[in-house]
Amino acid sequence: MALAIVIMAAGKGTRMKSDLPKVLHPANGKPVVEYVLRTAESLSPVKTMLIVGHEAEKVIEATRNFSVIPVMQRPQLGTGHAVMQAEPDLDGFSGDVLILSGDAPLVRKETLEKLIAVHSRQQAAATVLTAELDDPSGYGRIVRNPDNGEVLRIVEHKDASPRELLVQEINSGVYVFDAEVLFDALKAIRADNAQGEYYLTDVFGICFGRGKKVCACKTDDADEIRGINTPEQLHEAETILTQPEYNRL
Repeated sequence: MALAIVIMAAGKGTRMKSDLPKVLHPANGKPVVEYVLRTAESLSPVKTMLIVGHEAEKVIEATRNFSVIPVMQRPQLGTGHAVMQAEPDLDGFSGDVLILSGDAPLVRKETLEKLIAVHSRQQAAATVLTAELDDPSGYGRIVRNPDNGEVLRIVEHKDASPRELLVQEINSGVYVFDAEVLFDALKAIRADNAQGEYYLTDVFGICFGRGKKVCACKTDDADEIRGINTPEQLHEAETILTQPEYNRL
């Protein structure tokens, strides 16, 4: 199955306390997004799109040596809205779309290959990479059917009920979708949530409602799904990236 990749890199990163786009903060001398781009390249996609927004010109310049198509997201109305912007560049594409976060440099090629394999083997419409965290605060939660373990829904932290906030299995923000299912479902999502944004995770609910198969693939290494939102998290990622299994550059 042909693979296209969409990398989210439009955010400002307010908590980084810097005017530099979040994905351009250096981790051991390399922009954070460079780790993600190199991992994406290793999967041999037919096309890779980089969603840019805040300080877009700087992000485009910093990634010009990679074979990526920059896609502008202005205004920035959420993750679902970001992926909507990639649809014209995937017109006529038939295959799977892998969604990655430009501020999550620790996801390994092997994990993504496993995710894609699960998606293909299960003939799923959508598959999410998950992890178990002792402190899942801030992350979307994976709500499963207690009887058979199937994914029922993905709930953003700010929209989660007190019971859902107790769930420790979280959404990594890494997904694989059947391209046709993805863009058809994006046309149906709405911004009726606490943030007033178009959530990409709402695509899963639409898939459920339409009888489409949704799967989850859990990584055993929760470090992989770490995003970088603060200087402290950047420092932690730098330490992890020095380990041989993460040293890809």
